[in-house]
Amino acid sequence: MTLTGSGSAHDPPAGATPRRPAAPSPAREHGPPRRLDRRVALVTGASSGIGAATARRFAMDGWQLLLSGRDRRRLEQTASGTSAIVLPADLAAPDGPRLLARSALYTTGRVDVLVAGAGIGWAGPFAAMPHTDIDRVLALDLNATLHLVREVLPSMIAAGRGRVVLLGSIAGCAGVREEAVYSAAKAALAAFSEALRRELRGTGVGVTLVVAGPVDTPFHTRRGRPHDRSHPRRISPGCVAGAVWRAVRENRDQVYVPAWLALPDRLRALAPRVSRHLLNRFG
Repeated sequence: MTLTGSGSAHDPPAGATPRRPAAPSPAREHGPPRRLDRRVALVTGASSGIGAATARRFAMDGWQLLLSGRDRRRLEQTASGTSAIVLPADLAAPDGPRLLARSALYTTGRVDVLVAGAGIGWAGPFAAMPHTDIDRVLALDLNATLHLVREVLPSMIAAGRGRVVLLGSIAGCAGVREEAVYSAAKAALAAFSEALRRELRGTGVGVTLVVAGPVDTPFHTRRGRPHDRSHPRRISPGCVAGAVWRAVRENRDQVYVPAWLALPDRLRALAPRVSRHLLNRFG
């Protein structure tokens, strides 16, 4: 399902229908939160995996949550037991990011933290990758993220505070064989985070890149091949969620999960030939 509509991110959304994924869930549509002093986090990809774990971690700290994903039922499972508001959306749709931002800002009046966790993967030889899958990975992992940040950012700048959290990957640093397009998308996010961070200096808005290794989620199955490498071992979504929460609390620009992943990234910069040799050997 996709989102439809028009208008700026601050305009009230048009009347919702059963096929409007951007509308708040009827079970949780209570209007703007009563506690206006509560910090607001918009988490995409919140129906499972890292997004769901991140939402639960922020809920533990008393944040007002806006949860987005394509599956309303699973979003409501993530929101269960919290005051979270679900905003189902298809971010790969042309108008998806704009309409999600519009609904989020109308619902709570502001977004203090955006955690851009939505993403997909594809595994296999690049020469065999269908053109449509190239477009799908880039559309969601890169384009949709950039467009959503673009829609939410002006309100943060106007408020003089906020943080954008981008979910990167070690694949974007090292380049993983048979994950060429996914690696390219995550590398682009890393460059985007650095450029945007410099651009926003002095505005009160920060940018965090979370570089994660393989995570124990359905992501690997959905991409077409399970994670079959012995190293690095898969980590839990909760580990990444905790790193995201700490990065926001401490205003950190970049974090690695697990922390030792910073070593191969630094090796790549200091000794690229050695780094390439190790990557060719261990993948």
